[in-house]
This record gives sequence, structure tokens and C-alpha cells, in this order.
Amino acid sequence: TLSTQTDYRDGETQTDPYSPEYVIPSGSIPELLTLATLTWGRGLPAGLAEVEMIERAREKRAWEATLPAMDSASQIAKRRKMMDDMERKEWAFREQEIEKLQEVRLKVLKKLLQRREENQNELDAKRLDDHWQNHQKAKEEKFKKIQHDFALMLRKMIARRKNVMGKLERRDIIKEYTDFASQTYAPLSRIGYFPDNHSERYVVKNFYLDTFAGMCELEASLPDSVTQVKIKAPKPKYTATKTGFIKRSAKLEVDLAQVHQALLEKKNKVKEPKKPLRLLEKIEKPVPRPPTPVLEKPSIEEEETELAVICLQKLLRGRAIQNMMFEEKEKRLDLIRELRTTHALQEDGQLLLKAEAQMTLALQQQHNLQMHKLSSVESQLAREEGRALANVFDFLSKELVRLQEERKIHAFVMLAERQRRMREAEESGRRQVEERRRQEEDEIFKQAREGDCTIDSYLEDIILSSIEDTAEEQAREEVQRMAAEINDIAYEMESRQTRLQSEEIVAELVYNFLIPEADKMSIREKVRQSQRKHIYAAHQIIHRDTE
Repeated sequence: TLSTQTDYRDGETQTDPYSPEYVIPSGSIPELLTLATLTWGRGLPAGLAEVEMIERAREKRAWEATLPAMDSASQIAKRRKMMDDMERKEWAFREQEIEKLQEVRLKVLKKLLQRREENQNELDAKRLDDHWQNHQKAKEEKFKKIQHDFALMLRKMIARRKNVMGKLERRDIIKEYTDFASQTYAPLSRIGYFPDNHSERYVVKNFYLDTFAGMCELEASLPDSVTQVKIKAPKPKYTATKTGFIKRSAKLEVDLAQVHQALLEKKNKVKEPKKPLRLLEKIEKPVPRPPTPVLEKPSIEEEETELAVICLQKLLRGRAIQNMMFEEKEKRLDLIRELRTTHALQEDGQLLLKAEAQMTLALQQQHNLQMHKLSSVESQLAREEGRALANVFDFLSKELVRLQEERKIHAFVMLAERQRRMREAEESGRRQVEERRRQEEDEIFKQAREGDCTIDSYLEDIILSSIEDTAEEQAREEVQRMAAEINDIAYEMESRQTRLQSEEIVAELVYNFLIPEADKMSIREKVRQSQRKHIYAAHQIIHRDTE
């Protein structure tokens, strides 16, 4: 009834499949032991590559079984030829495997290069996006600064237009307090006043709302009807059926009852008499207004001095404004000239404009000539540099091709030297074999001349050797033909069969290969023993006659 969950999976505790111990009988080498190098995860379960390897091993064992014995010179030459053919096949197969590996490596290298290029493109795009965002931020900040300066200058111009004459206006406190849009009630933050500062002063602090003990006390003082709400289900106004359907007659009856009740309440309603006043209401008198303050009339001397000061201020301000206008005019002299060019009506101005235009055109032509000369010089330099670089690169590429050709020629020379040495070694071996064969034939002919009995044995040996050679050739041809037929049938069956069927066939082949091979080995041993008797008798006769 209980379930548990571990920290480990079944795959983490899985071990290699169990391989039981085995005993090999003496004189037998089962084919299954050739697969002992394959382990779980390294060749097992067997795939297409492992099956091809097993087939190649079988073909090699079959080929080794068909190799002729090294009992005569002809058999040795035939054996060497067969071994050379097999070595060529193995080298060709190894070259194919190397080419496959190189193709796989090239594919992996292409994928890595493509992935590196994609990563580099992403990095470049990210850098460009960051650069563009930085430019956008700088542009937005510049726009904000321009808008801020524009608003500031606009406010200054508005303030100047309000007081064009430059009259001295004193502060009117009464006007400021009567106008609720003035700085007294709504000060601007750009002047330096921030109304949100120290806003915590106006926060209402309560013991019952800010502390846990106060909340508990407040909750205990409340009645149960506040904390424990009781909700009564409303009674249905209309009588409904079991399925929840409201009949039209029931709804009409309820509406008529409500109208009748409203009519009765209106009919029986009695006007309530006015209640007399229980207490007298006191009408408060308005607070008397304070007396209007009266300013003292200044004296004539003070007024004259004040007017003189105002006049001096006007002069100073006018001079300052004049200086400012002159500075601004010097700063924007180019714009003023441009405006004069667009709105010039006098002939002198037009002549000056034409002269300036001709001068600017001459300067522009001179600049274009200089730029043309510079561009021609740069193009010549670039052409010379390109020519020099092309010559250098051409020389380097030719040197590289020459070095590669030299290495190829050196490799061909080494291969030719190796082949020459191998051919010389083979030729020397052939000469030694021919000399040995000639010596044996001379010895045999010498022995054959000595007696008639030796001639019969010589003829028997020749006939036996020819019979064996022909039988061996016929058997080899038959075996090759049967092997080709069996291979065709096996390939056709293998293309049709499933994985289970292929495993069953492999098991049957492994099982059926052991017993026939043991029988063949025993038969070969018996034939070898029987032939050894005859060979031994012939040798005894030959040696006895020679002695």
C-alpha cells in the first residue's frame, strides 16, 4: 500500500550482460572465440559493421584453408601469389575505410566551420544592435536637451513680453493669496520646491492599525456579527417546478400582488404633522473684516530718486540687451547673411552675391582639382601596390606548387625504389627456387638412370603430382563456383530476412561449423598419414639405391 521513489534509475545500475565460463576441448578452435574481443557497448549488439567484419574473418579463414602446402616449389609459388592477391585486397579495403573516415571528418569539419560562422554572424549582429542602441540613446538624450532648452527659452521670452516696458512691479501678496494658481498654493518644481518631500508627515498613524496588539484588541472589541457573517439564502419570489422552470401564471400573480400592495400603501398613507422645534437655532454673525491697510505716500524726493534709479536700471538693462543682441548677431552672422541673400533686393547686394558665388565656385573647382589629383595619385599607388602584391602572391603560389610537385616526385621516386627492391628480392627468390628445382631435377634424373625401378617410382610420382594438381584445381574451381552461388543466395536471403532470422542463421552457422571442421581435420590427418607411408617407402627405396 506504500510507494517509494529512489534517487537512481534502472539504467544507472545496469551492468554488462553475463558471459558464462567455457572450456575448449583439445584440438578444436571454435569460431565463436574469434568474437571474444567484442564486448557490450563495443561491438555488441552486433550491427552491420560487425557482421561485415565476421564475414571477412570467415572468408579469410576459408582462404587460409585453401592455401597449398609448402612441400614443393610450385606450391610455394602458388601460395605466394595467393598471398599477394589477398594482401592487395586487404590494402584496397583499408584504403576504402580510410576514405570513409576522411569523408566523415570532412563533414564534421564543415559542420564546425558552419557553426563558427553562424556564431560569428550572431556576434556581429549583436554588436551592431548594441552600437545602434547606443546611438539611439544619445540621440534621445540630445532631443530631450534640445526640448528642455527650447521650453526654457520660451518661458524666458514669455516673461520678457509680459514686461516689455521694464516697469518695476512690486510683489502683491494679496493677489498671490487670492489666486489659487499662484506660486503660493502650487509652486513649480523647477524653481526648487518639491511638494512630495516629507510626505510622511501627513501619514495617519494609528495604534490599532499599525501594531499586532492593536489589531487583536480591535478584533476583540468588535461584535460577532462583524467577524462571523451569516448569509441566509434568499427565498424564491416565484414558485418553480422541479426542473427549475418558472410558470408564466405564477410570475403574473407575484407582479399583481406587488402592485396591489403598493396601491394599498399609497392609499393608507397618512401625512405626518410637522414637528415643533425642540431647540432654538443661533445664527452666528459673520466675522468683521480687517481694516484695509493704507500705504503711506512717499515724499517727492524719494519718488524722484526712485525714478532716477529706475531710469538708470532701464539704461543698464537696455545696454545689456544691446550687447546680448550684438553677440547673438555675431554668432548667427552666417544665418543673417543667408537671409540677406534670399531677401536681397538691392543691386549692390546682388553683385556682391554674384562675386561671392563666383569665388565659391572657383574655390570649389580648385578643391575638386586637388581632390582629383589626390585620387589619381592614390589610384596610381594602389595600382602599383596591387601589381607588387600580385607578383609576390604569384611567386609564392608558384613556389608552393613547385614544392608540392617536388614532394610528389620524391614520393613517386621512393615508391619506385621500393617496388624495384621488392622486384629484385622476388627475382632473387625466383632464381634461387629455379636453381634448387634444377638441382632436384638433375638429381632425380641421375637416380632414374641408375635403375629401372627408380623410373617407375619417378613416373608414379609425376602422375600422382599431376593428378593432385588437377584435382586441386578442379576442387578450387568447384568451391569458388559453389561459394559464389551460396553468396548470391545468402545475399538474397539476407536482404529479405529480419534481424531475428539473421541472428538465428549466425547461431546455426557457428554451431554447424565446429563439427564439420573437426571431421575435415580428422579426415585430412588420416589422408596425410596414409600418404606419409607411401612417401616414406619411396624415400627408403631411393636412398637405398643411391647408397
